[in-house]
Amino acid sequence: MNTGLRIFDTKARELKEIVAANGFEVKIYCCGPTVYRDAHVGNLRTFLLSDLIKRTLAFSGVASKLVQNITDVGHMGEDFDGAEIGEDKIIAQSKAEAKDPFEIARHYEANFHKDLALLNVIPAELYPRASETIDLMLELITKLIAADFAYVGSDNCVYFSASTISSYGEISGNRLDSLKPGHRHKSAEDGSKKFHADWALWKAAGNRREMIWDSPWGAGFPGWHIECSAMSLHYLDGGVDLHVGGIDLRFPHHENERAQSNALSNSEVVQNWAHGEHLLFEGRKMSKSAGNVVLLTSLIEKGLDPLALRLSFLENRYRSQMDLTWDSLDASDATLKRWRLKVSQWGGSGDLDSKFVSEFLQGSLADIQHDLDTPRAIQKLRKLERDELISGATKAACFIEIDKIYGLELARPPEVKAELSPELQELIGKRSQARLAKDFALSDQLRAELNRLGVSVKDTPEGQEWECI
Repeated sequence: MNTGLRIFDTKARELKEIVAANGFEVKIYCCGPTVYRDAHVGNLRTFLLSDLIKRTLAFSGVASKLVQNITDVGHMGEDFDGAEIGEDKIIAQSKAEAKDPFEIARHYEANFHKDLALLNVIPAELYPRASETIDLMLELITKLIAADFAYVGSDNCVYFSASTISSYGEISGNRLDSLKPGHRHKSAEDGSKKFHADWALWKAAGNRREMIWDSPWGAGFPGWHIECSAMSLHYLDGGVDLHVGGIDLRFPHHENERAQSNALSNSEVVQNWAHGEHLLFEGRKMSKSAGNVVLLTSLIEKGLDPLALRLSFLENRYRSQMDLTWDSLDASDATLKRWRLKVSQWGGSGDLDSKFVSEFLQGSLADIQHDLDTPRAIQKLRKLERDELISGATKAACFIEIDKIYGLELARPPEVKAELSPELQELIGKRSQARLAKDFALSDQLRAELNRLGVSVKDTPEGQEWECI
């Protein structure tokens, strides 16, 4: 079943129409979070990409099934060649917080779902956890060994034999004959693999005592890449119409996942690969060391509507590197407030032009169906907002209907300011004085106190703005 939605396929390097191979629903797999920390806004951009796709399909009357994995075991660090090194990220975080690894995983998994709800993301049909699908992975690894695509190394780890896949590198362009052994890190796997580009499907426990399982090859834990092959093949019935992920996953994760899945199926399992580009913040890559990691809670603490982030993403192409800034988020927040107010005012104003609404929606959908060109589609919305010849009722209908794709809650009633208690008014006044005195440490302290008391404060060129939360 054709869908009318054309997306750039990373492997084919061209626009391809998304097709429901089974004739009734598009099967989508999106790489989910590794739950050892909160997702930052760059991670959330990828998760919003799969939501935009689901919403666009639904608007066109096409059903979809989205599976998004939860990586709660087995995700190590990587060296510059893509080889896994270091310690499991969840176990490392459990040591840092002095908590059980599974407690860490469940805490950050819950926060992930809270973030998705705040961003108005339609939940996936399934969120399988790696730790609860070990049996699926063991079954696949056993099959790969039996078919000579994998082998047991001298260290009792199981490795996928990369050289058995002649088409390796078609997603990323990283061909095996051009991949050189890395020298930056000394890996424990050195000497245990037949070929330096082979990767672990199952890792022997060694001295590790947490998050390990029994297997035919001894106690251990799964490699990162095998979980996505196991879950996508099992929960999407052996075929994926569209695989979504961030561009950073193209190599080695998606390259290795494709090799594993195709070896097991003797066919091309994924028909389309869609990758969202990197996100910068204020001109720099976000990193813990740089101290510029921005979370969704960071926006809320500044008094911004979380959906301002969603609008900011919609106004940029998913395949283009984006530089997000506080100024752009402030602008998106102001736009949301203005649109919600206008939609409420337009509702009963004038006659409804149903023909115009239909044509407007068709035009916007056509833009979005062409490689998710939401910036172009939203320009139509901004133009409509300014058009004085269109009735308010018609404008409101267009905004509300197309918002089924955008997910910005444009029909939400505009906020009405509540009266603050004298105590809260005093804190607001003290913070204003601190800002004037350039005592930003005190200003931030008072903002945090107000936020704890249920008042969100936002700084604007005209001064402080506040609202109850």
